[in-house]
Amino acid sequence: MIIRVYQAVVDTELFSDVIVATDDQRIFDTVVKSGGKAALTSAEHRSGTDRIAEVVRDIDCDVVFNVQGDEPFISRKPLKKLLAAFEDGSVKVGTLIHKLENLDDLHNPNVVKVVAASNGDAIYFSRSAIPNRARDYVPDYYRHIGVYAYRKEALLEFVSLSPGKLELAESLEQLRLLENGIAIRTVCSEYRGIGIDTPEDLEKAQAMYAGK
Repeated sequence: MIIRVYQAVVDTELFSDVIVATDDQRIFDTVVKSGGKAALTSAEHRSGTDRIAEVVRDIDCDVVFNVQGDEPFISRKPLKKLLAAFEDGSVKVGTLIHKLENLDDLHNPNVVKVVAASNGDAIYFSRSAIPNRARDYVPDYYRHIGVYAYRKEALLEFVSLSPGKLELAESLEQLRLLENGIAIRTVCSEYRGIGIDTPEDLEKAQAMYAGK
């Protein structure tokens, strides 16, 4: 799966460099043997964001994308749309979302929901259903997709901050940014993908891949 994600990102031709950041020697060896580029990082990091920050700290770059290794269906179109958000000089952090169509996912804690302001900046992320449904009004719900982009300085600032109360309550590290007043620009995309967090997710992904 990691090779599929790596190759999908390379194939977008959007990035000057694509690196797999890992603390696992097996993943490192797999990527290198397949002709890819990998960096072996400290095993002490709390999250993948900290891992990426270690890798890019000494790299001369402007915008850093974090495509997690469990997104095997990632493609050029959503990444290009997210990259375009940085044409606005005020954007420091961006992420992908899409409209939630399967309302059964509303109460699935593995499906992270998000609400955003009219300019697209995230207001809140939650594992619970947000916004609340009024009796006579059914709002649109949006699912967060775990693909992030950062200006390098914002990424380094992010990892220098301590986890906040909301982050700990929801177990969602992006809330650390909001708690510290750093805006996250959401970009709505038709990309759905499958973030593979459970054995059931893997079964769905295998079925999707078999059906192309």
